[in-house]
Amino acid sequence: MTINLLKGCVAGGVMLGTVAQAQETITAVHAFPETLIYTQSFLSFVDKVNAAGEGVIQIEVRGGPEAIGMFQQPDAVRDGIVDMVYTPGSFYGGALPEKDALVASNLTAVETRENGGIELIDRIHQERMGLKYLGWFDSGVCYNLWTRDEPSFDADGNLEVDGLRLRGNAVYNAFFTNYLQAQVIDLPTGEVYSALQNGVVDATGWTQIGLIDLKWNEFLNYRIEPCFFSTDLGVIVNQETWDGLSDEAKTILQDTAIQHEIDSVNALRTKRDEDFAALDAAGMKVVSLEGEAKANYLAAARETTWARMKELMEAEPQSVASYDDLIAKFYDPAADN
Repeated sequence: MTINLLKGCVAGGVMLGTVAQAQETITAVHAFPETLIYTQSFLSFVDKVNAAGEGVIQIEVRGGPEAIGMFQQPDAVRDGIVDMVYTPGSFYGGALPEKDALVASNLTAVETRENGGIELIDRIHQERMGLKYLGWFDSGVCYNLWTRDEPSFDADGNLEVDGLRLRGNAVYNAFFTNYLQAQVIDLPTGEVYSALQNGVVDATGWTQIGLIDLKWNEFLNYRIEPCFFSTDLGVIVNQETWDGLSDEAKTILQDTAIQHEIDSVNALRTKRDEDFAALDAAGMKVVSLEGEAKANYLAAARETTWARMKELMEAEPQSVASYDDLIAKFYDPAADN
């Protein structure tokens, strides 16, 4: 009787131990402050995973750039300091130039998931950086130039940038310097407000949404159309962490990411319309390039970025994808019409 009872206790203990260990937890950080709309989108994804993955998989968010510097986060996830990072591909573009296919894309994650583009980017991440590319979030949002003062144009309708103190970063500097011939001042997102306030810069590129969240609209009065580029925000996961997850946990993470790719496109387009309406009501003025000047502007944004990608890919003979294949999956000429 005692032996049977002992066996029962041991068996029960094993079962309880199995239950206690069944739920897996991975850690995550995000590149931007929590108040920014893009971070809110990522935290929404986390909530979806934690709801669907109760008892199986949970994501523990450890913070944003205050926890790990935004430019150090890609190395941190690759090195296993954190399991998951939500960040622009441009923050690790030196290690993975193929991210420019997303930057210059005129498609969303929905189309590129369907045509194999996301699968290709995932494979490149795994083979080149030891990272799982889980999903391209918040796509379908493009960039504008925003200025304090009314922009000027030459006789042919091209934007003039002489004397413009233009804030730049890795996303759009090829376009700003190689085509616009602008002198840029590189600043991280968190320093732009004070730079605008103190007159260090008087213009910046930024996405169609988020200007109000960052309060840059206190200083910027003009939006220049057309918009260009695409956001390249994605979720990357340490490869060893990913490989060590149960199949059920992987399925929950991947399925939720795919659905969030769809959800975030729709949500951010709505947010863009709301932000534009609020900015218009507050007096934001919109000016636009027209005709040939407009066409050249858009083509230059795309082609200078492709040229940068091609040059860096050619310097990396171990590249696992062709330049032409990347362009085919992330750009559709018909979508420009």
